Amino acid sequence: MKYPELSKKLAGLLYFTVEDVASVLGINENSAKVLCARYVQRGLFIRLRKNLYILKDRWDKNTIEDFFRLANMLQVPSYISLMTALSFYEVTTQVQRGFFESISVKRSIRYEIEGVIFNFCKIKKELYSGFTRQDNIFIASKEKAFLDAMYLYSFGKYALDIDSIDINKLDLKMIKNLLKDFPERTKKVVRDICRI
Repeated sequence: MKYPELSKKLAGLLYFTVEDVASVLGINENSAKVLCARYVQRGLFIRLRKNLYILKDRWDKNTIEDFFRLANMLQVPSYISLMTALSFYEVTTQVQRGFFESISVKRSIRYEIEGVIFNFCKIKKELYSGFTRQDNIFIASKEKAFLDAMYLYSFGKYALDIDSIDINKLDLKMIKNLLKDFPERTKKVVRDICRI
């Protein structure tokens, strides 16, 4: 099967695996692996991480939401948060282009793919909450995204322009409730900023 036919069959997928290619072509996985590697070299496929690919044509047409879904897949489990979520909810004047931030429990890691950066910040398991699944995207509420940023900021692990955040767009009662699980250092910073 030629690339145009293969790309048509994969076009409905945001991302795919070697197994998907093997199934579409009716070939064994080793052959599909070789084919994927060749198509990456030719610039037809983009390798996102081990055994996760996207069509180059599709990548160029991705929406913000598509990039959010890809971020969720690059590190499992994870959810969109920090300034990326605050920008999405229009709580900050900072607009990040080609930079997507997520929270994870596994590790802090950064992926750079085709000039787009996916940044994952690790937090304690007990703070891994306050997000929902919307349109197949795991994303923090705006209040939890704010608290995630404050948590990392309070420990010197995150650069943050506090003046860019419109506190009036946040539910302070929800913040107060969510804040109970955070360390004292974070609580102090949040109380000072939000006056709660």
